[in-house]
Amino acid sequence: GENRGKEMTIPRNPRREIEGLISQGDLESLLIKAGELHGHFCPYLALGVRAGYIALKALGIERVMGMEEVVAIVETNNCFSDGVQMVTGCTFGNNALIYRDLGKTAVTVARRDGTAVRVALRAEWEDSFDSRYPEASALFERIVVNREEATQAEHEKLMRLWAESSFDQLRLPEEEVFDVKPMKIEVPPFAPIFASVRCSVCGENVMETRARVRDGKPICLECAGAEHYLLDGSGISIEKGGLS
Repeated sequence: GENRGKEMTIPRNPRREIEGLISQGDLESLLIKAGELHGHFCPYLALGVRAGYIALKALGIERVMGMEEVVAIVETNNCFSDGVQMVTGCTFGNNALIYRDLGKTAVTVARRDGTAVRVALRAEWEDSFDSRYPEASALFERIVVNREEATQAEHEKLMRLWAESSFDQLRLPEEEVFDVKPMKIEVPPFAPIFASVRCSVCGENVMETRARVRDGKPICLECAGAEHYLLDGSGISIEKGGLS
């Protein structure tokens, strides 16, 4: 390939650009970065960006290495959480994102010593959204909530109006949109590193804490047809067996 023989330069700080945007208070560019993860622009993505930014600034945090030195506790699994993940650098994959299935548009960002800030969306703002953006809300209700058939032009119009309303959220007065509360919390311990075992049925490796034993041999939850937790758009539930 064309890269053969070239020395690869590995960035020392993968989040350097994002940290610069946070330092500059460039919320619009942060929202654009969040859109790369989320796939489109929408109001709650923007609110997650703002909430993450507000919390980091309140805590005086400038750099997050994704090594659990900062944790974010989200209370919803909607679009808001993607904005939070992009700005704070706390994700499920680096064990710094904690999910509380409370159904509230809120996040608590904490240092390892328990110093924290909870940023929650004000109910008054949420209740007034449809009246602020009636055309976008009506299209969203039809196309996304009710899954009604829509033309390509209607889809494109929804995406345009949703994007416009998304960037609008960055300019509204903070006190109108959020309740911000300093807190002291007990931060969960660092995530343990578990060994893997080989499932005796499918032959795939599985975290030992998720394996079961059948006839003296390890077996994964899927092959065992055992109950396990499932997180999807409805929240956390208990599922039995596999996806097939």
